[in-house]
Formats: sequence, structure tokens, C-alpha cells
Amino acid sequence: MEQEQPKKVRSEFIFFAWRNAKLRIGVSILLVFIVFAVVGPFLVKYDPYEYSGPMGAPPSREHWFGTTIFGQDVFSQFALGTRSTLTVGLLGGCIGTMVGILVGLLGGYRGGMLDEFLNVITNIILIIPTLAVLIIIAAYLEVRGILTQSLFIGLTAWPWAARAIRAQTFSLRVREFVDLARITGRSSLRIVLTEIAPNMMSYLLLVFILQFGGAVLNAATLDFIGLGPTKGVSLGLIMNNAVLWAALQLGMWWWLLPPGATIAAIVGALYITNVGLDEIFNPKLREM
Repeated sequence: MEQEQPKKVRSEFIFFAWRNAKLRIGVSILLVFIVFAVVGPFLVKYDPYEYSGPMGAPPSREHWFGTTIFGQDVFSQFALGTRSTLTVGLLGGCIGTMVGILVGLLGGYRGGMLDEFLNVITNIILIIPTLAVLIIIAAYLEVRGILTQSLFIGLTAWPWAARAIRAQTFSLRVREFVDLARITGRSSLRIVLTEIAPNMMSYLLLVFILQFGGAVLNAATLDFIGLGPTKGVSLGLIMNNAVLWAALQLGMWWWLLPPGATIAAIVGALYITNVGLDEIFNPKLREM
């Protein structure tokens, strides 16, 4: 019977996931961009900053997304930029989620002075304007890379997740199965990892998706104002250069539209996926 229960839960999840249109649409869009981020750079024929064609040329067979005002291939920049943006979103989202889980679970389960200390730190970071901090840090770093950007975005995005997870942990730590685990003599760490965290997996997945989308937006914002990676290319940097050199005024929509639409599509797909998963995990919201 114990083995049949997980199978029943998986079957139920698959059944409702397949019926949920929002989840299907969101995941499909995300998979398209993830596959493109993996495969796209192998389709690149030109160096992203190489002067490879006529200046400001529209899309053609030679240059699928046209060229910049300097004759650089936009598709080459777009393919590599999509990979960079998704990488920053994934790494930044993972860091923010992991820190939020650690702080939320420890504070929520242990309580007392540890919880008070972690709560003070969380509140301090929560009231600090995240974007302003990222701008200041990025402005003072002479060399910036994808890993550095991901680290700073993740380390400034965790407070709201920590507070939400802390509240969930408070409600779970007084449940009977947790009390039973304490009676058996299990350590606090083992109880948190084996009893509390597994019962929050659906919620933690939703937190990660929101962190992922937030990291993509923060990275795009920093790149757009010229504080992105000092080497390489990203979707935000493409938009920054396009706006800087008046692509819209010159009618060069192919330089500005693809990266902007892609950022909007990725963040929108993550939001739709989050809503779809929420409807599946919450029986009251399920579509029968």
C-alpha cells in the first residue's frame, strides 16, 4: 500500500498537468527557448562582434536577423545572448531559492534566538532596494561576468522566499508526523530534510520559478542600462546597444525586437507555468 500511494500521486499529477492548458503553454514556450539556447550557438556562422555584412541590413538568407548599424550579425548575438540570459536566470534563481530555503527552514523550525537573528537579517535586506544595490555593485566592478552577475542577483533576491518558507515551516513543525520524528530521536537537520522539506516540494518549486523569472528580469535590467557582463553578449546588452544607436528611429526593428520579445516571452512563460502549477497543486483551483 505504501508503494501504491506515490504512484497514485504521480498519476494524479500527470493527469491534471496534461489537462491544464496554462502549464502546457508555459512549459512549451520555455522548452523552445531552452532548446534554442543549447542548439542556437552551434548554428552561428559569425562572431557576434565581427563586422560580417552590410551595415543596418534587414533579415536575409545570409543574416537571418539582419545586421547592426556596424554590420554585426544580429542572429549570432541573439543566439549567444539567449544562452547567457537563461544561464543567469537559472543560476541566480537557484542561488536565491537555496538561500531562501536554508534561512526559512532553519528559522521556521528552530525558532528562538536563531529565528530572531535570521528574521532581522531578512527584514534588513528586504527593505533595501534590490535594483539600486545591484546597480551600485555592478558600477564599481571593473570586470563583470555571468557568474558574478548571477551571484549578486541570487544573494539579493532570497528574503521574500525565506519569509514565505518560514511561514510554511511554522505550520508544518507542529504536525503529528514531525512530533513522531522527534520522539524517535532524529536530529533537527534530518527532520527538516526528510519530513518538512518533502512536504513543501510543490511550494518550493513555485518559489524557484518566481526566482528564475525575477533573475531574468534583473539581469536584463542591468544589461539594458549598460551594467551587464563586460565580456560576452546577452539579450539585455543587445537591447542596450540597439537603443544607444537609435535602432528604432532608424527603422532597424530586427535589432531591438527579437531580444525584447524573447525576454517578455521567457518571463511570461514562467508566470503562466507558475499559475498552472498552482492550479494543479491546489485542489480548489483545479479544472475538472
